[in-house]
Amino acid sequence: MVASLERFDHRIGHPVAPLGRSSEPPGIWALAPGQVAGLDGGPGSGMTRLGWSLLAPHAQRGQVAYVDVRGWMNPAAAWESGIAPDRLVVVRCDDVTVWGRVMGALVAGVHGLFAEVPAGVRDPVLRTVGARARTSGTPVILRPLGGALPGGLAHLRIEARSVAWDGVEGGHGHLRSRRMGVEASGKAARGMQQTIEVVDGQGAHDVRLVSGVGAPSSRRLA
Repeated sequence: MVASLERFDHRIGHPVAPLGRSSEPPGIWALAPGQVAGLDGGPGSGMTRLGWSLLAPHAQRGQVAYVDVRGWMNPAAAWESGIAPDRLVVVRCDDVTVWGRVMGALVAGVHGLFAEVPAGVRDPVLRTVGARARTSGTPVILRPLGGALPGGLAHLRIEARSVAWDGVEGGHGHLRSRRMGVEASGKAARGMQQTIEVVDGQGAHDVRLVSGVGAPSSRRLA
């Protein structure tokens, strides 16, 4: 598939108020200009929503972009996280050979970048993306779809450990929220693995930390 640039028209949706948070995230839960975050988790693990929550503050300064490899990107999740429709650019690119060039162009032209990484992208390409992020002062969030990011690239790494849905019992009911157990590591976590529990309201509600804030732990959530 040839990389293409598509900007979502604001007329297909409506601006959503910034994501409310009942508790402020700790310092590790913020991405400064030029820093790279790595997200690791399968479909339904909540990693996309967490990525948008990291990127939303940077959308207040200008346009942000998403590189969609799988073709699954739902703009509503970004809007609900506080990113206005006219600040969001989506690029669809599943070509491993083109992906690096697309990333190089975007890093220099937007205020924040969230990208799926197709399987097969080599470490030197990813390190080049990290170097360009630092040079341009653009925060970058990478979500590998196969393999892992090279060591030392991500300032913050968030790995899904557990997920549970609230509101459904015995196959009946209404899904109200998602409770996620994640493990944060990297320089942002001062070199320690920190287990954190996050509640996602799954709508124009909130993504909030409810336990384990800043508490280093070697235990993994079941």
